[in-house]
Amino acid sequence: MSLVDFRQVSFSYDGTNIIFHNVSFSLKPGSFHYLTGPSGAGKSSLIRLMYADRLDYAGKISVLGQDLKRLNEDQIASLRQNIGVVFQDFLLLDHLSVLDNVAIPLRLVGQTWSKARKVATTILEWIGLGLQMESFPKELSGGQRQRAVIARAIINRPKLLIADEPTGNLDHANAMKLLYLFEELNKQGTTILFATHNHDLLTSFPHPQLHLENGLLRFIDAVPDLKAVIND
Repeated sequence: MSLVDFRQVSFSYDGTNIIFHNVSFSLKPGSFHYLTGPSGAGKSSLIRLMYADRLDYAGKISVLGQDLKRLNEDQIASLRQNIGVVFQDFLLLDHLSVLDNVAIPLRLVGQTWSKARKVATTILEWIGLGLQMESFPKELSGGQRQRAVIARAIINRPKLLIADEPTGNLDHANAMKLLYLFEELNKQGTTILFATHNHDLLTSFPHPQLHLENGLLRFIDAVPDLKAVIND
């Protein structure tokens, strides 16, 4: 069974300017794929559709076996508990400590602060921020802030982790550290879609690519065991 399935999906913001057209692909559980393409190709738009931020598309999108257009608001909220999203912009709350920032997703599903902070502490120690958990976001480096965002995204143990240009604001060394972290998460079973235009990452950590350009999606093989199927 596919974790994510797009079938003949087309999308535009105004009904006339097509961002992409008849895009079809599937992601299998445990796979790791890059989403590539030039700026403005629609990578962020495709990601927004994947976690049901927008439903005004043509075609069919299924995530975790559920047809997104058939879900109500409560069902979408429940689905998102199994999806972690990491953005290029850190989107951390400056008035909260790193620990409390990371604990927020558990608080939103009813966990006590005590329980949420305990789980967040474990995640932060694993991710290499054990010494910074009581710091505030402005006191962290760019690489540390991005790791905090990842910790927040994975605290619910999502089945799917989507990253939208997460290394865009990082230097080469921190970008590489971040990819090692994503590789480790993938080895633990998390399905990952990683949007990037960083060629060094593509060559240093080879995985299949879903390449979006001129409104069309094509598959670029990087490993012998294909885990995505593209239907033109």
